Amino acid sequence: MKHVVIAGPAHPLRGGLAAFGERLGRAFQDEGCRVTLLSFSLQYPNFLFPGKSQYTDAPPPEGLRIESRINSINPLNWIRTGIWLRKQRPDVVIFKYWIPFMAPCLGTIARIVRGNGHTQVMCILDNVIPHEKRIGDGILTRYFIRSIDRFIAMSKQVMEELLQFTNTSQRLLVPHPIYDHYGKSTSKEIACEKLGLDPTLPYLLFFGFIRAYKGLDLLLKAIGEHELHSFPGKLIIAGEFYEDEEPYMDLIRNLGIEDKIILRKDYIPDEEVAAYFCAADLLVQPYHTATQSGISQMAFHFDKPMIVTRVGGLPEIVLDGISGFVVDKDPASIAKAIARTYSENRIPDFTAAVREEKKKYDWHNMTSAVWKLCKT
Repeated sequence: MKHVVIAGPAHPLRGGLAAFGERLGRAFQDEGCRVTLLSFSLQYPNFLFPGKSQYTDAPPPEGLRIESRINSINPLNWIRTGIWLRKQRPDVVIFKYWIPFMAPCLGTIARIVRGNGHTQVMCILDNVIPHEKRIGDGILTRYFIRSIDRFIAMSKQVMEELLQFTNTSQRLLVPHPIYDHYGKSTSKEIACEKLGLDPTLPYLLFFGFIRAYKGLDLLLKAIGEHELHSFPGKLIIAGEFYEDEEPYMDLIRNLGIEDKIILRKDYIPDEEVAAYFCAADLLVQPYHTATQSGISQMAFHFDKPMIVTRVGGLPEIVLDGISGFVVDKDPASIAKAIARTYSENRIPDFTAAVREEKKKYDWHNMTSAVWKLCKT
């Protein structure tokens, strides 16, 4: 029986990274592997974390072994954790990498583990170059990249960024699989009843934590465009602010669009995710910058069309004019795409295309890529 270790956030830590690790772990378990999720005892010091809490109140996932051992700021812990993991002699350790802050701890652990002469060390990259750049990012990322033998990128942009740090041939491009563990789809009527919304109205959805690079400002300005003045629907903003919310509130007031906004600014727990996606007709991702997005893969699970901006890996997952629209990152283009979607009654056709496209985002593709790299 193969032993797979996935090193990255896991319960009780919350968010998309934890969801990815847990879902990938179940995919390996389905193949008969023994799985350990190696998580953090301390992920971020509280003063560095932008949200309200790093932790979830939800019960731990059943049937998954989670070892919360990594302290991101304690070098002695990195050494102890590396030695412990080296002695475990797993067949493969898969590191998740998303921000240079984690490079010293994860890179040190990876270097120690490689010393046992048995374990293969690889990484699934969310980002190589972070969305929000800081001094020292390049040095830290280079330290981590040089500790890893094999890589999986989930978008072409990330693959290209990887080549700035290594020319290794042991790399594969595998699209982000679908997040299919948030429950089954329900009717719009049932979803709206849960959320206290009018089911007769059209709804747009902006979902997930809110930071500048995600472009909520562009979407709010789009809602205020002349093209959408007669739009009868509303925009649901569902997610916690990871930065000052006041500039967004000021923008809503200045644009006079208060009556078109439904704001749910708390972290959305897993059990409520389905209601938001099922109540909406259309997901809008107006990002300023992007690599790939787990939110897109949630939309695929719930068969929701998307409007995305032409940045990063987002255009790779939306067939422009077939499963949604790919637009320039400006309010007028976003507004025009929203208006066209409804005026041309494109939702049914877009939805049918999404159902067909989602077949390519199976978790088996990711596990197969891991085993393929292990043979190289």
